Amino acid sequence: MKISAILVAGGTGSRFGGATPKQVLHIAGKPVMRHAADAIAPYVDLLQPVGDAAIIGPALDGLPHLPIVPGGAERQDSVRAGLEALAPHAPDIVLVHDAARPIIPTGTIEALLAALQTHAGAIPAVPVSDTLKRGHNGIIAETVSRQHLFRAQTPQAFKFAELLRLHRIAAFGAATDDAALLEQAGLSVALVSGAEQNIKLTYAEDLSRVQNILGGQLIPRIGTGFDVHAMETGRPMIICGITIPFEKGLAGHSDADVGIHALCDAIYGALAEGDIGRHFPPSEATWKDADSAKFLRHAAARIAARGGILSNADITLICEQPKITPHAPAMRARLAELLNVPIELISVKATTSERLGFTGRGEGIAAQASVIVMLPA
Repeated sequence: MKISAILVAGGTGSRFGGATPKQVLHIAGKPVMRHAADAIAPYVDLLQPVGDAAIIGPALDGLPHLPIVPGGAERQDSVRAGLEALAPHAPDIVLVHDAARPIIPTGTIEALLAALQTHAGAIPAVPVSDTLKRGHNGIIAETVSRQHLFRAQTPQAFKFAELLRLHRIAAFGAATDDAALLEQAGLSVALVSGAEQNIKLTYAEDLSRVQNILGGQLIPRIGTGFDVHAMETGRPMIICGITIPFEKGLAGHSDADVGIHALCDAIYGALAEGDIGRHFPPSEATWKDADSAKFLRHAAARIAARGGILSNADITLICEQPKITPHAPAMRARLAELLNVPIELISVKATTSERLGFTGRGEGIAAQASVIVMLPA
């Protein structure tokens, strides 16, 4: 019996937020979707990823899989693309799994495969325990009985040929899971016991729940950073990865991004790995006019290499000019992208020194940063 799996990673993550796709956020040292793929790979002969190859490829590096195929506008389109890619291999069974579900509890796949011996499909599901309300315009319209209601999870298991046939028939539908296609066709779909740990990253708060499970015991480490750069004509003003229109820039060996430099020092401090000068010495010509994004990516990689996660980062820029507030949202987005975290974890704000000192005279800009990094005990 040949078993295949489709790893669905084509979603945009609009409800989750952040500049980085949720399926490639790092938890416990590796991307979310790598956790999902590693969990399902031992049970399958063929792994078919679906989505953006530029994102999926690095996340699955070193794990055997079929060539990545692009996703579609809807989840159903993505699954169908995966099924069509698997068709030449003629598997007997296909598991369809969300890349944003990094935890497959022990026994789940075994239960699904056992159920397929007597049913056309099988899904893990958890009984609804909360009282359900149907609302309209912020007002309760009615209480809905929770009897016989379940929350569907993945992976979902099916006879391959039957699921492919149903997808081809329903080519333009918008089914939110594959079991719905079997239901519409009058086929029997078994419910096997799901688990609360089988969390799908949908909203930003889901991230901490998954981190608590996958990361084990994590200890908070606080780091602080401070940096200063003088103003200089003829250079671009680059702060927190964003170029700001201004008559002057900042002087320095690299691009003199005072915000990123302070943030890097805060991260290295939390890791007890020195400062930015230790990793990128200003005496080396390699870093002349270098984009400080390289430094921050390195700092983020050091967190991942230690099996840690960034809990939050807070940057304060101290200057009279240029005005920071109009650019703060773009700065937060850029830093979140470089750190591979949701934007909600990044704060950028500004203050003045009441025209006192070098910042008050417009001679330079200072930045201070603080971070909390969670590291394994």
